[in-house]
Amino acid sequence: MKIMVTGSAGFIGAALSLRLLERGDEVIGIDNLNDYYDVALKEARLARLLHSDGFQEERGDIEDRARMQQLFALHQPERVVHLAAQAGVRYSIENPMAYVGTNLVGFAHILEGCRASGVQHLVYASSSSVYGANTAMPFSVHHNVDHPLSLYAASKKANELMAHTYSHLYALPTTGLRFFTVYGPWGRPDMALFKFTRAILADEPIQVFNYGKHRRDFTFIDDIVEGIIRVLDRVPAGDPDWSGDQPDAASSRAPYRIYNIGNNQPVELMDYIQVLEDCLGRKARINQLPLQPGDVPDTFADVTDLVRDTGYQPSTTISEGVARFVDWYRGFYRV
Repeated sequence: MKIMVTGSAGFIGAALSLRLLERGDEVIGIDNLNDYYDVALKEARLARLLHSDGFQEERGDIEDRARMQQLFALHQPERVVHLAAQAGVRYSIENPMAYVGTNLVGFAHILEGCRASGVQHLVYASSSSVYGANTAMPFSVHHNVDHPLSLYAASKKANELMAHTYSHLYALPTTGLRFFTVYGPWGRPDMALFKFTRAILADEPIQVFNYGKHRRDFTFIDDIVEGIIRVLDRVPAGDPDWSGDQPDAASSRAPYRIYNIGNNQPVELMDYIQVLEDCLGRKARINQLPLQPGDVPDTFADVTDLVRDTGYQPSTTISEGVARFVDWYRGFYRV
């Protein structure tokens, strides 16, 4: 198929594009290579894709309406995976307007491009952060998520609402994926594993928030990519049994679905750090700090619907995944 991937220089976008190319799809990769984190890392991810005849790189900002219209009209993709976003819960507290432009206005441009081009299926990134103040575990897509704790989370919830509107009004099939703490080789420098590894190797202290009492549903990148592809290949249809009297938050009469995509096995942050210490052969110096504003103590994905509908089954253990990240990090940064 001809598939447009936004955020193709990003952590998940580059890994997904590589897998799609390997199976014979044509990929149009769109990214603006902004400097939210190290542009050289983004360029290195892209370099792995550019040797393929099936990959076409397009520089563009999803906030640029005219550019998005041009790219959709030029390429006429059959399916779209929208991963471009302003990421980061903590950064959204410091710079909320960045999330309005990219995550709300930019997403509207993607929806309009899909509608105008007759795209068969839009898969887009939501986030586990939408669960916000919820405490019932595991987090289920059938739970209400009306209490976000950061503007980043609110923007992702808004994306789900916007997608449903387009599914309802224009019969555009959409699937939202709520990602749970993705990690692995080629990861993001603003994520905990990257930060911890860099600090431990430099013999610098690591900052551990909530006094290390976090639990996270860490999910390895290869498992995430497998799940995205399974979802991409399954175009949603409307549920004729959906009831407005007892509305299910994860489905609709429209061709609309929401899934959690996680490991379904939450890990204590201190256990995660111990695995990293074992892989590095060094002990961490730890600064214990309180819970940060906008953060949640625990994440735990109920992936029942995704397993039922696609056969998704994450298989990478924390020990294996962290070891693979450390091997990549040492090689990439020649440490």
